[in-house]
Amino acid sequence: MSEKKASVHWEGAGKAGQGQISTETGALDRYPYGFASRFGDDRKGTNPEEILGAAHAACFTMAFSFAAEKAGAATESVDTTASVRLSKDGDGFVIDRIALTLKAKVPGLDDAAFQKLVADAKAHCPLSKALAAVPEITLDAQLVP
Repeated sequence: MSEKKASVHWEGAGKAGQGQISTETGALDRYPYGFASRFGDDRKGTNPEEILGAAHAACFTMAFSFAAEKAGAATESVDTTASVRLSKDGDGFVIDRIALTLKAKVPGLDDAAFQKLVADAKAHCPLSKALAAVPEITLDAQLVP
């Protein structure tokens, strides 16, 4: 069993407020976020959606690599992106789509077997399961030579 921690410190009200995100490992250490990095063009901070996307892409990629290895095919390289869409929902917001894109080099694996492995990895990675309430999670997977 594994349990990981992250924390946030926030100061100020609403749009003027600023937060700092930290992770137990120190990968994020008081990393800034706020209204402008979430809804505007501030590239100095992060936001919950990109962190969620990074977590989902990382989990899915690892699940795929393990599944390929179990099937007897070692992944040489895997590149995954996750695009998380935050949409207006009444007075609030909702994450209504996550688009996963995976490109992998897996010698000895044909496209049919590859597509089955990525679909299974998407369905069974812990983050995909945790995000099951998201109405649309798409996957574009390409086997590259």
